[in-house]
Amino acid sequence: MNEKSQALRLINDLLDDVRDPGFIWQVVALVACIGSALLIARWWHSRHEEGAGRLSDAGARLVFPLTGMLLTGVALGTLGSFMRLNLLKLAMPLLGSLALVRGVVFVLRQAFPRATWLTAWERIIAVTVWGWLALYITDLAPFVIDAMESVQFHVGKQQVDLWTVLRGIATIFLTVVFALWIAGVIEARLMRVQTLDANLRIVGVRVAKAALTVVAILTSLALVGIDMTALSVFTGALGVGLGFGLQKIASNYVSGFIILLDRSIRIGNIVQVGSDSGEVTQITTRYTVLKHPGGSEYIVPNETLIGSTVQNQTYSNTRIRLATSVGVAYDSDLDLACRLMTEVAQAHPRAMDDPAPKVFLAQFADSAINLELGFWIDDPEEGKGNIVSDVNFAIWRAFKEHGIAIPFPQREVRLIPGA
Repeated sequence: MNEKSQALRLINDLLDDVRDPGFIWQVVALVACIGSALLIARWWHSRHEEGAGRLSDAGARLVFPLTGMLLTGVALGTLGSFMRLNLLKLAMPLLGSLALVRGVVFVLRQAFPRATWLTAWERIIAVTVWGWLALYITDLAPFVIDAMESVQFHVGKQQVDLWTVLRGIATIFLTVVFALWIAGVIEARLMRVQTLDANLRIVGVRVAKAALTVVAILTSLALVGIDMTALSVFTGALGVGLGFGLQKIASNYVSGFIILLDRSIRIGNIVQVGSDSGEVTQITTRYTVLKHPGGSEYIVPNETLIGSTVQNQTYSNTRIRLATSVGVAYDSDLDLACRLMTEVAQAHPRAMDDPAPKVFLAQFADSAINLELGFWIDDPEEGKGNIVSDVNFAIWRAFKEHGIAIPFPQREVRLIPGA
């Protein structure tokens, strides 16, 4: 009997087994295998917490179908000489397809951790795999393949059919998923290398993902048998599109790699670009995210960061100088006022001792003598306005306690008699 009728024979044999009173023993064997696999899976979940590692999480999703396949295979080898086990033979591909679906979806979730569409894709993948398995079991797969091979069309100078295209899509999908899994492993290892600069780690991860994806696509097309010269027209059109319509996008991507490589802007830097300022929280290949202390987030194109002046307050070090001014009356004790302002700054836990806080006489104004207090901090990411406010409150309380007046503008009007 040829291979095309083997799957159909399995169904017929299974229907014959159902009429046999000994079929109950096949059900008992299958239930024992599935039950043991469930117990092993529950034991695995109790020993390995979720998020403990990629291999642990992968094992949590695959332990049940793989263990079920193993136990079913052992049952087939052990009991095959004593009874007919067509039910177990049918359970093997079902458990294998379940393992395939779970494995593919797990890799996709690792590659796209924030993707919400994977929930729907998991159902689509499951329906596709089990649908094809149903076609194979019912012996309809060869007829469906023949029908799809009859639908032919040309791609460039090469003639392809619908079956080749679908097989190529499936092959590309699986190879890209495998490439993304490898890229995820590389990312996890690179992110643990603390001796390597953060920007270089990000560049390495993105280059690895891009390179592995391209290699996966080219390899899968070669496995399917599609001539790569058939893509020359597409690549030429893509190059023209990048040259004209996608100039800004391409420029932003190139600028993103430049920023990551030259390390002029890093995660955690406090930068200002024009009127936008904040902490750098994310650097992608197209844009950079700045988070303002007020909670607002600015998405700045990378081309802007490359082509304009950027004020990076923490480029070489995180120390920055803050200043606040206060006016005192002309009859005040300036030495006492300067000493109180210096002590206030020194008492704040965020103010640095070196360089030490210092007070300058800034101006002899109309109504007051303006004094400027300058002090340094090394944690600008914690905010600047809050520490300036704390220092101002402390100065006001110290001046009030020691009788130093903070004058306000006054105007004296004299009425001249007879004018």
